Amino acid sequence: MERGYIVLLIVLIIATGRGEGQLVENFYSSSCPNVEGIVRQAVSTKFSQTFTTIPATLRLFFHDCFVTGCDASTMVSSPNGDAEKDAPDNLSLAGDGFDTVVKAKQAVDAVCPKVVSCADILALAARDVVVLAGGPSFNVELGRRDGMVSKASLVKGNLPEPEFTLSQLNAMFAKHNLSQIDMIALSGAHTLGFSHCNRFAKRLYSFSSSSPVDPSLNAEYAQQLMSACPKDVDPSIAIDMDPETPRTFDNVYYQNLVSGKGLFTSDEVLFSDPASQPTVSDFAQSSGDFSGAFATAMRKLGRVGVKTGRQGSIRTDCTVIGS
Repeated sequence: MERGYIVLLIVLIIATGRGEGQLVENFYSSSCPNVEGIVRQAVSTKFSQTFTTIPATLRLFFHDCFVTGCDASTMVSSPNGDAEKDAPDNLSLAGDGFDTVVKAKQAVDAVCPKVVSCADILALAARDVVVLAGGPSFNVELGRRDGMVSKASLVKGNLPEPEFTLSQLNAMFAKHNLSQIDMIALSGAHTLGFSHCNRFAKRLYSFSSSSPVDPSLNAEYAQQLMSACPKDVDPSIAIDMDPETPRTFDNVYYQNLVSGKGLFTSDEVLFSDPASQPTVSDFAQSSGDFSGAFATAMRKLGRVGVKTGRQGSIRTDCTVIGS
């Protein structure tokens, strides 16, 4: 009896000490059994209004998880302009991503009030937009609670920069228990969406003293980028991250890297660095290998820093802490 009690105690200590161990796929099977269908319908409706729903929601999930964990802290609005979403690195998060989660939360709460967290709705919506764009489906683990802290000051240094090297990328992802293969697979989300010109202008106009244009850029692609993003371009101008199939979730992003058409240095380095090149070549040739790795990486990303049990709360308004 005593031995059984000790074993149980150890299991409880492990479970409470590591939040990520407590997510389960059927978390709402009795409290809100139709949550996945309700979220999927809300996301689909939003997508029918604007394609931006897809990249915006996926990027919101990533930015949320990398700062204080997957806890919907990026959703929070502050009257003082000092919440996570107000940090410089988050100002380019498109409003359609936020709106997708808010609409899905309203739809869920109409059926199961105060049961499903904003963090779980964001995780489900991120999966659903990948599927809508033609990407792989995967089961989403649930049971996250919403965070109680959202500060702009916590963002800096916690999101990948467009000029990162492979070692910098690996170090940042490793902090969240994500491997190099996970990192390369998640970078494939750049098959969708867009970027503002200032995020890569250095590669076109001031790369180095000997070469203003980054020599690793495909010359024809560099010319296209210069046409779209002249030196004094309007800062609101954005261009597709994937110049070939910007509205389809596919492995063309990796084919682009092989051709020198990675938009950011942190994209192109995945192919130019010999340590990561074999994985990029594999994903470029095999959409199945990429899809499998992406699904695995998304499930691992969804476990980062989660609040479970009595931690955090279930917000009624995703934009207000403790609501």
